[in-house]
Amino acid sequence: MWETIKKEPAAKIAFAFFLLFSLWFAYYHLLGINPKSQSDWFSVTYGIIAIWGGFWGFIIAKKWGWIHSLLGKSIFLFALGLASQEIGQLGYTYYIYFLHVPVPYPSIGDLFFYGTIPLYILATFFLAKASGIHISLRSIGSKLQIILIPTAILILSYIVFLQGYKADWANPLKVFLDFAVPFGQAIYISLAILTYTLTRGILGGMMKSKVSFILFALSAQYIADWTFLYQASRNTWVAGGINDYMYLCAYFLMTLGLLQLGITHEKLKK
Repeated sequence: MWETIKKEPAAKIAFAFFLLFSLWFAYYHLLGINPKSQSDWFSVTYGIIAIWGGFWGFIIAKKWGWIHSLLGKSIFLFALGLASQEIGQLGYTYYIYFLHVPVPYPSIGDLFFYGTIPLYILATFFLAKASGIHISLRSIGSKLQIILIPTAILILSYIVFLQGYKADWANPLKVFLDFAVPFGQAIYISLAILTYTLTRGILGGMMKSKVSFILFALSAQYIADWTFLYQASRNTWVAGGINDYMYLCAYFLMTLGLLQLGITHEKLKK
């Protein structure tokens, strides 16, 4: 990670964004100076790092062959997922701070927030194929992991978010999203864990650490999403709170992960 920040100007800017927002977050939380105003502005602006990562992700995907290669497709979809997160944030910002009305659920912002889930699922799938995951599926242990990991995560999602759930069929789209979101997130984090565990003996050289870092960034995104669902289900989520900072960390890590793949491509060309 630090090597990428030292060598890549785009990574230096991403790190500067992350450091700036981290100091800002600490400032208004520790000192309590205009906390509501500060937290609102933090919530509105920190997504700039997702835009930055998405922009460079598109450029790096093109270097790897764009949609004509497995890794190019994976990078493109991860970048699109980052951009989609920020578009969703802007949708919420428009309702809250410009229209001054409560945000309807589901809203246009949710369309882009939740649109990240299928993008990340596909991105992780292509990353797994590019990593040679099909080779290690021959063992019985690998086949058991494919069954046990997703099952365990789905059971946990049900216990935390859906146990005792009362469906409001007057709003069927809300009911669909309430079920689809935790299950969709369980799918992409299961794919990430499987990709890591099933390719440990396959990947080597400079690509091993890069793929592992992408999967680590994906795990950070999952934890942030999981925290949001947990807080929202208990009406404890607040703008500019710890969950927004978790998203900042996830966007920063994914941005660095994509930039590392860009540096790797340049090394392979030499």
